[in-house]
Amino acid sequence: MPGFPDVRLRRVRELEPVRSLVRETRLSAANFIYPLFVTHGKGVKLPIEPMPGCYHMSLDMLAEEVHEIVDLGIPGVLLFGLPSEKDAVGSGAYDPEGIIQKAIQVIKKEAPNLLVIGDVCLCEYTDHGHCGVIDNGHVDNDQTLELLARTALAQVQAGADMVAPSSMMDGQVKAIRETLDATGEQNVPIMGYAAKYASSFYGPFRVAADSTPQFGDRRSYQMDPANSRMAMREIETDIAEGADIVMVKPALAYLDVIRQARDKFDYPLAAYNVSGEYSMVKAASQMGWVDEKPITLELLTAIRRAGADIIISYHAKEAARWLQGLE
Repeated sequence: MPGFPDVRLRRVRELEPVRSLVRETRLSAANFIYPLFVTHGKGVKLPIEPMPGCYHMSLDMLAEEVHEIVDLGIPGVLLFGLPSEKDAVGSGAYDPEGIIQKAIQVIKKEAPNLLVIGDVCLCEYTDHGHCGVIDNGHVDNDQTLELLARTALAQVQAGADMVAPSSMMDGQVKAIRETLDATGEQNVPIMGYAAKYASSFYGPFRVAADSTPQFGDRRSYQMDPANSRMAMREIETDIAEGADIVMVKPALAYLDVIRQARDKFDYPLAAYNVSGEYSMVKAASQMGWVDEKPITLELLTAIRRAGADIIISYHAKEAARWLQGLE
């Protein structure tokens, strides 16, 4: 290849319009999904302490929130619920009158065209905080599958456009796909939390969702952070079971996994920019150690550059405003 002085790579960096023209990775509000935490009560909009800018919101507060999300051009939300009561089998998750099912109905009434995705897991609803049924001190994979399928069906019957199983039980996508198909819901897509790691970056979320395990941890069912080849097997399995979109979670510490998944699978790929990643940026910004806007947009661009089509992020609303020049 010819080199300097005939080749001057800086020529396409001198002017902003030229930099924009040759930009390889595009980031927009259309790439985002915004997570919401819904709770009981009235007039509730409580700040989540370790996640500045995020809130627990009651159903009557959702209208204003979802209209803002729609106005920002964010295409969808991912719902997490805080039930009024918990039990050993997480019955609030699949109760037709459960908090998420009610939230779905409210959101679809207020914003019919906003994509509503239900997180399908039991951890927020169990009194032990694990993602499935406990049998002799262990999470029983196969007993949990039926409850996950019931949860997904309850969400879809309430109006959810998509379901996202996140418990990392073997066969969860298959169980949900078979249940949805058998009940005439074969057109509802599944976004599988295919490669979900047992990460330390989930700490703030566990405060937000009140889902910290009461004993042990989740390493027996979530993935070992040291493994990437296993992530490809997990993604391949989810696809084989009927997932329409697959996910890598977390995002920033697993950009290599996102890239491997992008190169190996020609499927829509999501990445979850999780609570710990969000909170670190917020904390460093509040201390004046980083400039929040450029560093946030750089990190989100990195997730896109690694290969993610969809970014689930608590930064979504702020990032959408910045990208549109609203702030």
